[in-house]
Amino acid sequence: DLEDGARAAQLAGLNIVAQIKAALDGDFSRLSRIVRLAGYVNATSDFTHHAAVLNGASELMADLFGDKGRHARSAIGVASLPMGWAVEIDAIVETR
Repeated sequence: DLEDGARAAQLAGLNIVAQIKAALDGDFSRLSRIVRLAGYVNATSDFTHHAAVLNGASELMADLFGDKGRHARSAIGVASLPMGWAVEIDAIVETR
């Protein structure tokens, strides 16, 4: 359901945060901003709430990073994802 999808997007967002942390050697003060998230939602052809699913990740970024976490975003429905995942998200991040 929609809530499970949003939780899956939030988990994908947490994985992005972990990668940012690793890339910045744990120094989040070097994060300038989250520029863009692109999310892919594993959905049936009649599902139309892709953006609501991706809100799980977008809200996480805003909660964690404030204005630095506000970003552009696309939400795309797909017929399948690797490993049967519900959501896949890629990110563009600006650092110092």
